[in-house]
Amino acid sequence: MTDRKVNGEQLALMFREGAAVLGANVKKVDALNVFPVPDGDTGTNMNLTITSGVREVDQKERHHAGNVAKTFSKGLLMGARGNSGVILSQLFRGFSKSVEKKETLTVDDLQKALQEGVDTAYKAVMKPVEGTILTVAKDAADTETGHNSGSPAGWMEEVYKNAESSLQKTPELLQVLKEVGVVDSGGQGLVYIYQGMMQSLYGITSQQDKANNPSMDELVKVEHHQNAQSHLSSEEIEYGYCTELMVKLNKENGAGQSFDENAFKQEIARWGDSLLVVSDDDLVKVHIHAEYPGEVLSKAQRHGSLLHVKIDNMREQYEALHKDRQEENPGAKEADTPAGAPFAPFGFVTIAAGEGVQALFRGLGAQEVVAGGQTMNPSTEDILNAVTKVEAETIFILPNNGNIVMSAEQAAEVSGKHVRVIPSKTIPQGLSAMFAFSEDASPDDNDKKMKQALSEVTSGQITYAVRETKMGGLHINKGDYMGIVEKDIATAGPELETVTINLLHELLNKESDIVTLIRGEGGTEAVEEAVSSFVEETYPDVELEIHDGGQPLYSYIIAVE
Repeated sequence: MTDRKVNGEQLALMFREGAAVLGANVKKVDALNVFPVPDGDTGTNMNLTITSGVREVDQKERHHAGNVAKTFSKGLLMGARGNSGVILSQLFRGFSKSVEKKETLTVDDLQKALQEGVDTAYKAVMKPVEGTILTVAKDAADTETGHNSGSPAGWMEEVYKNAESSLQKTPELLQVLKEVGVVDSGGQGLVYIYQGMMQSLYGITSQQDKANNPSMDELVKVEHHQNAQSHLSSEEIEYGYCTELMVKLNKENGAGQSFDENAFKQEIARWGDSLLVVSDDDLVKVHIHAEYPGEVLSKAQRHGSLLHVKIDNMREQYEALHKDRQEENPGAKEADTPAGAPFAPFGFVTIAAGEGVQALFRGLGAQEVVAGGQTMNPSTEDILNAVTKVEAETIFILPNNGNIVMSAEQAAEVSGKHVRVIPSKTIPQGLSAMFAFSEDASPDDNDKKMKQALSEVTSGQITYAVRETKMGGLHINKGDYMGIVEKDIATAGPELETVTINLLHELLNKESDIVTLIRGEGGTEAVEEAVSSFVEETYPDVELEIHDGGQPLYSYIIAVE
């Protein structure tokens, strides 16, 4: 690119190629997570976040650079998942504000936009930590503009190089990175994004297999997750049939060589929503929520032969799910607010994975439980949709995961309601906060009591290692069980029972009153019998409770009060 200015189309391509390069390296970024737990998802969260932004841009006009940046920022904001995704959205939120009135962008404009993005992101983080994505973004934004003759491509190359250099220094700034021998995962994700943005300005478009970007299965999972959170009743589902199909492109008449994915999207978009299209030289995969799926199939057949078709009635699925929930919580229907009735004084939105854990929160009064947690961080939009459904004067959000707190805060900020985030970082903290809530207290008093309750419970978790590593003086083999206290790995070994007992040794003391085990996937009666014997013999005054949580990946969640 020899132009001295970046127009809207070029900026859109920069964002798209940034997403493409990150998408091709998601697994590498995920593998950099410090903890060897099975839910290391920095790359996945950043990928889904930036994909949301690109999808928003692809649906709007792309002539005005400021409008493109604004649209991209909106998509990132609503699609942000996890702390890394929220920080990424804040980087481009500041970028967008800086250029919102500019039709084209000079190098100086781009540099100021990156700097405003850094300022916005730092303000969004309560306690910024150096050696993270923030440091990489800050160092990249410091790239001078005077050495490239005003060339956006040349300057963006320097931005990329400075970001890479900063990334390699992150282990010197964060001891835990140095101990494990990795660079910061969020910073690495940002470097990939800048690499793609640079390549686009040099006319290099990504040729990676599109399967390296979010897979159709991943994107469909996200769409269904959002859909499940966005409807109050089956009647509100405008497009009732989840339609998935695979088309083998018909090369005999040349269609396979000239298939235009964007034109195809426009052709079938009018038949529904939640449209996803993934194509390569031979195949097209389609997902859409449509009211008349036959029309979609007919349009698709014009391009080739149908290899696979799957159609589900979402209204029937919703009714079945709603019926199951009513049976689990029979009082829920009576508790619904009648039309025209005054709002309840308080409401709750909480995030949890596992039917049993979700039932615990509903039993304590949560009106909306967003499905998510370790394995699937909900987006800002998911949480916002849940907040929208709660008819209460003051709404409390309990994230129950440190990687969801920022998304919750972002949802609260844009909700337009009186929303308070109680920054629970574990399931035990969330439950403790809800127990501390009082209907008779004021919003301020409840806020204070619930936040105080977070520190009155100690949280433990049992999961398994996805790779071999050394942390905190422990040698951990791949597949070992790990006992985690708050954020630290306290014990590890090949036997679930031994690790669970060792973790209880770390958690319990003479001041303990109650220990609660929440059983997840992999939990066994044998382990629970051993725990019961251990507690009875070692801490006879401590009460033991066991609940079936059904949470994935974590054999046990443990709360000690």
